[in-house]
Amino acid sequence: MQTAVISVYLLLVLFVGLKAGQNIKGMKEYAVAGKSFGTLAIFATLSASFIGGGFSMGNAEKVFLVGVSNIVALWGFSLKEILVAKFIAPNMKHYPHAISVGDIMEPAYGVEARIFSGIFGFILCAGILGAQIGAIGYIFNLFLGLDRVFGILIGMGIVIAYATVGGMRAVVWTDIMQFVVLVIGIPLVLFFGLQQLGGWSVVQSSVPATHLSLPTDTKSIIALISLFLTFLLGETLVPPYLQRLLIGKEVKSVSKGTLISGLFSIPFFAMTGLVGLIALAMNPTLDANLAMPYVIKESLPPFLQGVVIAAIISIIMSSADSFLNSAAIAFSNDVLKPLKKTNYKIEHELKTARYTTLLVGVLAVVFALSIDSVLDILIYSYNFWAPTVLVPLAAALLGLKVSRKRFIFGSTSGILGVLIWSFILNNPFQIDGLVIGTLCNFIVFFSIDKTAQKNQR
Repeated sequence: MQTAVISVYLLLVLFVGLKAGQNIKGMKEYAVAGKSFGTLAIFATLSASFIGGGFSMGNAEKVFLVGVSNIVALWGFSLKEILVAKFIAPNMKHYPHAISVGDIMEPAYGVEARIFSGIFGFILCAGILGAQIGAIGYIFNLFLGLDRVFGILIGMGIVIAYATVGGMRAVVWTDIMQFVVLVIGIPLVLFFGLQQLGGWSVVQSSVPATHLSLPTDTKSIIALISLFLTFLLGETLVPPYLQRLLIGKEVKSVSKGTLISGLFSIPFFAMTGLVGLIALAMNPTLDANLAMPYVIKESLPPFLQGVVIAAIISIIMSSADSFLNSAAIAFSNDVLKPLKKTNYKIEHELKTARYTTLLVGVLAVVFALSIDSVLDILIYSYNFWAPTVLVPLAAALLGLKVSRKRFIFGSTSGILGVLIWSFILNNPFQIDGLVIGTLCNFIVFFSIDKTAQKNQR
């Protein structure tokens, strides 16, 4: 029953993706779907993109281990989405022809900044893509008993196929479909888990009291604030989310869709985290990594297990396709195109983006299957987005004073801040290097070059 439900679902995803991606004419359609989507589509694709394995199964695992404080930390991401909706999204009207981060960075800081942000964006997206690929293999193995290699080849084969052919248009339509499945599936896990256990009162009496409250000692409070800020800053304006700000028909649609997505994430993070508490109440000796899968297997009837497993697969695939598409656009539009120094023909530009998508997807699968340590290094690059690119990118979008000098010195100080704080000082006070690096960039960026010009966009 489970296998049949999941097989039908995967075939449907492939069909929708390939169908939606037909008749792509140029790079603008491929990268930002011709700026053709409204509020609800932006809400669905943005939500489906950020709800990856870390914000679902990973959240259940962390709450199993440390309690509800991890939910509060994740709300830093929710606050980020709300702030972007309020202050950044309305300014996208100044970039009607932009399709990538580089298209915003180059007018403000020069072609070198475009290439720099393209390289960092590519590494970041490739690293997170690698993590999602590993998760796909794990899910297929855990729920269906398939060998990890076959699980990766099936799941990523489908993602690579529709993302290569249809670009952002295919990604958005499959994201919408995947979003519908996951908003049905995750509440089912929580509901049936509570029913199986006997209600919330059983959870309260079965788990440690510390799991149901926030920390009170100074050291733990500082650590929680640091983690909150890490989620607030870590993925702000990363390529997949910035591209979602560029696909709307109207700026109002972009702002509303982003705001609704941020508000939606608040109860969603609470739900995935509470599943971890239910697992803890059911089996305190359980491996924390299995918190959500355990509740699914113990609580749901076979057919609904199939639906929920499809939802879990949706969570992973919707993040994977977004980061695959963004990695390819960052490399083809922000690295290859400016380095070539000649104007691409429309057909050549589109072919380059498709070939890059295919190549990035295949290489990411190869890495995921063979060299875990390389993926660890790539994923660690997540720590360098906010300290290097976030501050100058946000300044450009907000129309603040910018200059090439500010970009160079700010980004350099951000990198040094991360390296010194994390590797030499070993994260004092449990404050993450990402927070310190971003703060260093911010201070230096706005402290030097008083002659910087206000960005005219």
